[in-house]
Amino acid sequence: MRVKVVMPKWGTGMNEGTIVKWLKSVGDRVELGEMLVEIETSKSTQEMEAPASGTLTEILLPEGEEAEVRTHIATIVTD
Repeated sequence: MRVKVVMPKWGTGMNEGTIVKWLKSVGDRVELGEMLVEIETSKSTQEMEAPASGTLTEILLPEGEEAEVRTHIATIVTD
């Protein structure tokens, strides 16, 4: 099954976020809850957890790019 990784909404004032660093690469195995990506908001930089276990098959938003909340930023294919 394909699981969309989306830009989270961490607060009522958050409308977008910027990818600071991907902690995993395409092809890497990820576990549910494992730190996947660092995201910068207007107030802080936080790490986002993987929403599922599986293989990270695509990264749609590269480091340094900004996207609105709920934007599809990567895909994990589960086992």
